[in-house]
Amino acid sequence: MGTPDLPRAAERIARLTASATDVVTLWRAASDVLAGAVPHFGAPCWYTTDPASLLITSHYNPEMAVFPAEWLADEYYGDDVNKVADVARSPSGLSTLHDALGGDPTSSPRWRQNREMGADQELVLALRTRTGEVWGALGLYREPDRPRFDPAERAFLTAVAPHLAEGARRALLVGEATDPDSPEAPGLLVLGAGWEVESASPEVWRWLAGLPDGDAGTGRLPSAVLSVAGAALRSAERPDRAGTVAVARVLARDGTWVVLHGATLLTTGEPRVAVIVEPAHPARIQPLLMSAYGLTERERDVTRLVLLGASTAQIAAGLVVSPHTVQQHLKSVFDKTGVRSRRDLVGRIFFAHYEPRLRDNEDRAVRARPLRGGPCPGRHRRGRARAEPPPVDPQRGSPARNRSTSARNTPGCSTCTQCPQSATVTSRARGIVAAATTEPRSGTSRSWRPCRNSVGARISPTRAVRSLRIRHGPSVAWL
Repeated sequence: MGTPDLPRAAERIARLTASATDVVTLWRAASDVLAGAVPHFGAPCWYTTDPASLLITSHYNPEMAVFPAEWLADEYYGDDVNKVADVARSPSGLSTLHDALGGDPTSSPRWRQNREMGADQELVLALRTRTGEVWGALGLYREPDRPRFDPAERAFLTAVAPHLAEGARRALLVGEATDPDSPEAPGLLVLGAGWEVESASPEVWRWLAGLPDGDAGTGRLPSAVLSVAGAALRSAERPDRAGTVAVARVLARDGTWVVLHGATLLTTGEPRVAVIVEPAHPARIQPLLMSAYGLTERERDVTRLVLLGASTAQIAAGLVVSPHTVQQHLKSVFDKTGVRSRRDLVGRIFFAHYEPRLRDNEDRAVRARPLRGGPCPGRHRRGRARAEPPPVDPQRGSPARNRSTSARNTPGCSTCTQCPQSATVTSRARGIVAAATTEPRSGTSRSWRPCRNSVGARISPTRAVRSLRIRHGPSVAWL
């Protein structure tokens, strides 16, 4: 095998992310490039994360349709290194098990699990944008007889991480706009090379009507929309900025703030621009914490910083309060959420609000529906959490490997497809990107046709866990 052409591989990934409109499709295409650039064992493990909390929102591996619940418990309750959130918080954004443990990973439960499946080395890469937001992570593995990940490979992965992060970010945005699940869902507008509207979701016109200096009657778009679209096109002309999402915050006529995202859609013809319009809101986890547990605004701020891994001193400095005040807030947060430590708090929030999202995204991947980001906005009562974390094994000091733990043990969610209260999805909007990424029909400016996605059978997480004996095995059949 010849030496991999890493610059060419980096260019291919940049082009892939510049046209990403679906997370799973992006991961599949990027996996093909990585196979030749950075040799590894089995299939890559792709994750999306919530930048506001660094908690996992989805996992994709073609050889593992369902991520076992006990591995999630180890990720958030176990004593180990090389966890996704830890790597995301690190300055380099890249870590291997061997490096984290001084070259001898034998003391790591994670390493022993990897050996059971035939792997020895594990590399975790944070997918971090140039502005510092972490939208996902990548896990790569190698067999015991393979050489370590060398400096050139690490430099390559570090260089493509911002592109992959931007690709995941834009794919999540486009997915939510084309498959809305609430009246507050983003709207999507696709503009052609001449700034004409080629396609639009029903929700976008409501958002555009509230922006200044636009006129729906004459077809004049608000200047903010054209500005964001122009910025997206300019970024596409620069190889080092390809795929970057342009962002603008605009004050609407009614006094509320609206956020515009511009992203290019590269096709065989002239480039197009997708403009996503959504209400400006704080990180989704913040109002969820207040409604689910009755936290005050200050307790919510403290909890958010705990999720991001901040120490007591860092929280105190960030909120301009004393360390003693931080401890008092934490004591109140622990009481309201029913936990006794920071680790338990992170685990409680993950299993109550993020594991349902991860399970829903597993179902969405099978059904060829866009993946979702952020926590699952379930309907909760104020007070202690209704979802219990996995039971603790007294001998291990970490949650027991309870195979029955699944998304169905968590509170119901109004938007997840696996929950009884699942909301009806506006299927008509799903075809916008499918139509936008193909050449427009002649003589039309706003035409689009619905795409018909194949629907796969639902997979029971518990059944899948029982059928799996090794982690990330190279030939696991699920259907």
